[in-house]
Amino acid sequence: MATTKANGLNIAYESHGDPQDPCVLLIMGLGMQLVAWPDDFIDGIVEQGFRVIRFDNRDAGLSSKMTHAGRPSLPLAYLKSKIGWPLKSAYTLDDMADDALGLLSALGVAQAHVIGASMGGMIAQVMAARAPQRVLSLVSIMSSSSRRGLPGPTRAARNALMKRPKADASQAELVAHMAATVRALGSPAYPVSDKLLHQRIALALGRANCPDGVVRQMVAIGASGDRVALLPTIACPTLVIHGAADPLIPVACGVDTASLIPGARLEVIEGMGHDLPPQLIERILALIDVHLHGKMAPQMRSQPA
Repeated sequence: MATTKANGLNIAYESHGDPQDPCVLLIMGLGMQLVAWPDDFIDGIVEQGFRVIRFDNRDAGLSSKMTHAGRPSLPLAYLKSKIGWPLKSAYTLDDMADDALGLLSALGVAQAHVIGASMGGMIAQVMAARAPQRVLSLVSIMSSSSRRGLPGPTRAARNALMKRPKADASQAELVAHMAATVRALGSPAYPVSDKLLHQRIALALGRANCPDGVVRQMVAIGASGDRVALLPTIACPTLVIHGAADPLIPVACGVDTASLIPGARLEVIEGMGHDLPPQLIERILALIDVHLHGKMAPQMRSQPA
């Protein structure tokens, strides 16, 4: 793990594979750290002939924390978003996209294939639209255009995401709390073993734990608005992957994202929720392999009205 300055922040990152190979940049989702990308997923992309860079977004992991912004009121932000009132946030998804582009620049990478999951998919979408000269291709996984009117999380998923552990929670209690959250959002057809789940959570907690940062990221998503007008401007090859059983960002959001990006290919995976379960890594890698090597034919679709 290394750290570099990008967009005025300290950004923690890891680089895997040969630096001379074409670059793939991985952007993780809400509150998640770079270690949330499974090792076999990283290894698989490296074996496909690419250099892989993964990093901690601002307010997560070992990257800079926006502590000066304090902790926003999540209930107030949620209420405002539901009724369409503007949100004030310390930063937006555009700022986070600039972080990612700044990281590439700091590492001397002129262009990269960009893969984003959940909030990371939103950031990747912004990069592809606003820096087309830097983004060779886009993969948006379990993400959304944030169009108003799209279905939202199930009640169970929303409750799991909004629930917070007690302030004086022990390490074991934090692990149990986070495991319950992952279970509520995960793939019903591809459950992760308790042992692996607890190992992943302990690894993340051993690096960092910034609950206020998670809230600031959530508010940033809401304050950034939708990308309905932005997505049709994306010109690079695009692959949209979404789970049919996603309880947090329903599959309709993936369908909508793909419909807005000209020529985007949509792959819906039955039984997949809002995670990257071990049982699906090989299948997802196969889709990415074809996509990155330019062998995936674009889907032709009319643009929505």
